[in-house]
Amino acid sequence: MAPGGPPPGADSQLWSWFAAVDTNRSGAISATELERALINGDWSPFDLDTVKLLMSMFDVDRSGTIGFNEFCGLWKYIKDWQNVFRHFDRDRSGTIDRNELREALRQFGFNLSPPLIELVQTKYASNVSSAYGPTPGITFDRFVRACVVIKQLTGAFQGLDTDNDGWVQINYDQFMQTVLMLP
Repeated sequence: MAPGGPPPGADSQLWSWFAAVDTNRSGAISATELERALINGDWSPFDLDTVKLLMSMFDVDRSGTIGFNEFCGLWKYIKDWQNVFRHFDRDRSGTIDRNELREALRQFGFNLSPPLIELVQTKYASNVSSAYGPTPGITFDRFVRACVVIKQLTGAFQGLDTDNDGWVQINYDQFMQTVLMLP
């Protein structure tokens, strides 16, 4: 168990999960420990890039690890996303197909063109294989990452679109700064 025991008032179940993930008993969770702990609904491990994105979002003290309080926020975030995923996985396949993705993004306020939907689908499609070949669609972890990235890219674009007309004119340095500032 992580050193010191649970903080006062902590959820004991959440603390025991945190302690189980903290395999080196440091009192904090590294990206490697988190990656080993997170699995998709089909028992495939989370994609490392998604784990790193989650770490960057919840490592509020920028220590490179997730403490218990940060873990609590991460846990709630993942649980909320699981509910969203289940809602849009209409066929209960365990993945999000092109039509489900389009509907999810539309409901989130992102009306992407069909070519962009295809690009997102291709970029985030699962590489997980079963006995029957690759799993079609986007797994839970990659769905979360795709949605977060689209939100961040849209926010970055909107910050540059000062007159809100859907067009920006930027130079190379501005473009590179915008892209490199995203996780």
